Amino acid sequence: MVFIFYAWFREALEREFEQVKLLKESERGTVALVRHRGSGQRFVLRSFVGNAEVYRRLLDWECPNLPKVFEAASDEDRNLVLEEYIQGDNMGTMLEDALFSARETRRIARQLCRALWVLHSMGAVHRDVKPENVVLRGRDAVLIDFDAARIHKDGAEGDTQILGTTGFAAPEQYGMSQSDAASDIYSLGILINVMLTGRHPSQQLAEGRWGRIVTRCTQVNPAKRYKNVLRLLDEL
Repeated sequence: MVFIFYAWFREALEREFEQVKLLKESERGTVALVRHRGSGQRFVLRSFVGNAEVYRRLLDWECPNLPKVFEAASDEDRNLVLEEYIQGDNMGTMLEDALFSARETRRIARQLCRALWVLHSMGAVHRDVKPENVVLRGRDAVLIDFDAARIHKDGAEGDTQILGTTGFAAPEQYGMSQSDAASDIYSLGILINVMLTGRHPSQQLAEGRWGRIVTRCTQVNPAKRYKNVLRLLDEL
């Protein structure tokens, strides 16, 4: 039954959508911008090998700071995901030209906390919070790309697969222990510092209260970080 739905969905995609642009290609699969032939509306289509459980759980959620997932089909470890195309400015590109003010950083960080709270509430960990995975759509910051995300498993000693971006990934993502919500808090702390200074906190720590927030987010021991993103949200 699962294979039948996967095959039907793949055929429907080929019949009703056309590719506009290939956005990303890796060993795991592809990410493409596609357009519905009838309405002209654009979507993101992900085709990858791996676990799509996070995408399936997102089918039942809506949050202005996360892209809407419209469909997710799997056949063993092959997956197809159709999600909302977030049109806006990529934070990674924006940081090439200028930094963010303290006021802008506070607003964006609070929105990212809300996005992470949705993920953490469903037992998921993003594991790749970084500038390139944040799109600014008007006044809304949207956290995208769940290809590295996973479901936290009680009792597991480590992650099944080591993923993340050097400089943003928490120490436990390199095999020290299992990643969890605290891992995303670590990455968000690094992101906050980069937004304010353009540099990793090990090179230049943000000044004053911001520096204290970043320092707590990025403690090597996960237990010494904020207990959850709601605590960080309150601090912000």
